[in-house]
Amino acid sequence: MKLVALAGGVGASKLLLGLAKVLDPAELTIIANTGDDIELHGLHVSPDLDIITYTLAGAVDERQGWGIAGDSFHTLQALGRYGRETWFNLGDRDLATHLHRTALLRAGRSLAEAAEAIRRAWGVAARILPATNDRVESRVVTDGGTVHFQEYLVRDRGAGAVRGIVLAGLEGARPAPGVLEAIADADGIVVCPSNPIISIGPILGVPGVREAVRAARAPALAVSPVVAGASLKGPTDKMLAGLGHDVSALGVGRLYADILDGFILDRQDAAHRPAIEAVGPRAWTAQTVMQTLEDKIALANVVLSALEELRG
Repeated sequence: MKLVALAGGVGASKLLLGLAKVLDPAELTIIANTGDDIELHGLHVSPDLDIITYTLAGAVDERQGWGIAGDSFHTLQALGRYGRETWFNLGDRDLATHLHRTALLRAGRSLAEAAEAIRRAWGVAARILPATNDRVESRVVTDGGTVHFQEYLVRDRGAGAVRGIVLAGLEGARPAPGVLEAIADADGIVVCPSNPIISIGPILGVPGVREAVRAARAPALAVSPVVAGASLKGPTDKMLAGLGHDVSALGVGRLYADILDGFILDRQDAAHRPAIEAVGPRAWTAQTVMQTLEDKIALANVVLSALEELRG
């Protein structure tokens, strides 16, 4: 099965690892969010692309869900001595990735070409594409003003109510080469359990991507990032509430209703299944909380089985 996955960072990477274990990873194409990208210390940092790459390479810090396992932070500490900002944890080995990416971009290579070079260097077999090569910046509107998503999440620790989301540059962005082709050629499309507003939103919002998923011959299925009224990772629940959406699997299902054929929600939310199916997609329940590798593989098998049913 040629599978395309739309993915954010930590939550998505868990399912992606499971998928890479149960199918040929060379048949997996990952379209990653780049709205979280930020420039720090003169370097282009792509958090979601890196989390996915490190996870599939078996190098991620599993406790945190990001960064490289066993990394040190001597450079960051030294930057603090000079009064430089240190709120975003960049490990010493992680910095090598950002240095390499930035050098490639300055040499005229695209973000997609940089992502390809990095995933090959890490020995990752799955294809990893940024949603766009163009600069898109996710910003969070709070009572205190508008800040970059990373500033809101990491520096400010998600303080303050979310009043709005601005995806700067999205309207003029174009899908990265290979994105639309991968969607059109897929046997199955998976929307990973990522924040639908700030992680999947910037992917589907790139002109032509949502329409391509809707028109694809392959069935599209999403896994809910909300379980029992709370997000498994990050501020998904806070953002849904702040923007007037139901903080539930049903609320997520409504956001994707126009593109989905299937939806997987946690067993704890089984009561929402009839309402989700009334919105449109066929629904399945499963354990979506992935704490172990076995959990990730089990959910990946459910995803593939559901896609096979939808294809049949």
